[in-house]
Amino acid sequence: MRRRDFITVFVGATAWMSAARAQELRRIGFLNSAYKDAGFIEGGNISIEWRWSGGQYERLPTLARELLCRNVAVIVAFDAPAAFAAKAATKTTPIVFLTGADPVATGLVESFSRPGNNLTGVSVLFSGVGPKRVEILHELVSPATTIALLVNPRNPNAHADASEIRAAADTLGLHIEAMEASTDGDLAVAFTAVVQRRARALVLMADPFFFARREQIVALINRCAMPAIYPVRWLPDVGGLMSYGASPIDLARGMGAHTGKILKGARPADIPVQQSTRLELVINLKTAKALNLTIPSSLLARADEVIE
Repeated sequence: MRRRDFITVFVGATAWMSAARAQELRRIGFLNSAYKDAGFIEGGNISIEWRWSGGQYERLPTLARELLCRNVAVIVAFDAPAAFAAKAATKTTPIVFLTGADPVATGLVESFSRPGNNLTGVSVLFSGVGPKRVEILHELVSPATTIALLVNPRNPNAHADASEIRAAADTLGLHIEAMEASTDGDLAVAFTAVVQRRARALVLMADPFFFARREQIVALINRCAMPAIYPVRWLPDVGGLMSYGASPIDLARGMGAHTGKILKGARPADIPVQQSTRLELVINLKTAKALNLTIPSSLLARADEVIE
């Protein structure tokens, strides 16, 4: 599923939920830490103001203020850094967020059922599924004992997620080599270290900086002839080996439905935060063949989608 497809589903759900006010043009501010897919055109009764930081978190506060100056009816914050930047910028304009961390524990909202203030959104299972990714990768590359972990240290969830993955690796008798990258220069250094430390496979952490550079990262990993598992299917779509994580279609529908309700007059404080529980395993067989890998039949049987 391409990012453009995600936006298409989001806008469709928003438009359907706000159809009662179709005669009025509503402006939505879309704030994203990653990047923009070219060619998408919104229409109907929805106008979207796009703001993308290219993975540079420090730009988000300025971009959020730009959206407020455009008098948007709602800000859609596509990830946790964007959500916190939007929250800091306004206490009145509604915000619909997507986050992979617990929005209550991180202070984004007061509770799931009554989020309070001007925020609501979708909480996705990025955190907590890291151990399962380690298990899936181990099933593929056993008896390898060293696995690399690529993490952005600037991500607020980095330490907790990495700790979960280390614990899972210890249980399986695996050694984790953690590599950090938060800039383009860091990526090249990290992958050089991955090879030098003889890691046999890699787990990529969920992070907007990595998603913004998905094609570059997938190319680097495949050049190392290294099996890898990713947190979302956008990476197998561009040649990554496999992913295990939340369904982008479900996330898009949830965020679009929330946004549509707000455009019809609902208060974010009264819209419960949706918890996404559906997880999908996607395997790219073309990449597996290029890497001379045989995917176990047990994994293929559990896959929600196989890309051939």
